[in-house]
Amino acid sequence: MQLLLLHLDDALELQPDFVRACEFAGAHQYFDKDAGREVRLWGKQSALADLGREIVKNTPATGKDSQLCFMGSGDFHHITALLLDGALERQPGPATLIHFDNHPDWVNFDGGMHCGSWVNSALGNSNIQKVITIGVCSHDLRSPERKGANLHWLGEGKLELYPYEHPPSRVLADYGNGASYRQEKGALHWKSISEIGEENFIDRMLSRIRTEAVYVTIDKDVLAADDAVTNWDQGRMRLPYLLALISEIGSRHRIIGADVIGDYSVPSYAGGLRTRFMKRAEIFIDQPRVRQGPEKTRNINSAANHALLEVLAEYME
Repeated sequence: MQLLLLHLDDALELQPDFVRACEFAGAHQYFDKDAGREVRLWGKQSALADLGREIVKNTPATGKDSQLCFMGSGDFHHITALLLDGALERQPGPATLIHFDNHPDWVNFDGGMHCGSWVNSALGNSNIQKVITIGVCSHDLRSPERKGANLHWLGEGKLELYPYEHPPSRVLADYGNGASYRQEKGALHWKSISEIGEENFIDRMLSRIRTEAVYVTIDKDVLAADDAVTNWDQGRMRLPYLLALISEIGSRHRIIGADVIGDYSVPSYAGGLRTRFMKRAEIFIDQPRVRQGPEKTRNINSAANHALLEVLAEYME
């Protein structure tokens, strides 16, 4: 396994104890904060392609090595699409993407890729048989069509979404019934973890993974506020349960790659005045403004990263 710290912001540098542990484990580190400011929240395809090439050129993942990447704020979740493509180039074949997140990241977005749109890109990879999104609690599921959600993946069976807890989602179109929902009277009724029960959901999740190979992406905003401090609104999953889900997946499937995001960092953007204004306006609307103090933020996020590193490294050797 190759361990990579991708420094597009200062989120990981604010956790020196975790960085030292990664260095001791042989981690490779790549710094490109200029690119980070350019692609944070969203980026043009050309800028993302340039960043993807630089990551490949400057990191030593070769052959069939699996790569575990920690990469700062959830504002960079669209970088997962680049890492996923790299993993599938090194280990081609059918794979399932397991996506832990408080947000579905399924919106339509023109002219580039957004941290809330990247699932569409992942599903565009011919090797991805299915995406299973786990843990959503956010308002993105409230009238999702109006918010730009690309829901046809649900009807096609390419996407399954299991909220931790959420009321039915009002929709206008007909999406039929799927493994993770049923449609009734203009609403999608989700099969949530809280409804199924945490222990029962483990069996449900495992039964829905039909490939030997999996890629795992973890946005820590899926976790409750006691277990992570992020740039986004957060879910209700607790860290021990997330670790248990990863262990169950890893003990039964081959993890060809994984990434962890969701550590808080102060937003900083590059680009023209209009781009910077639009990004700041978006986070003003979508991101909460009350934060933990810096010491508490460091301690909470570092503890979660240590735990995630330990469990993922066990199954990606």
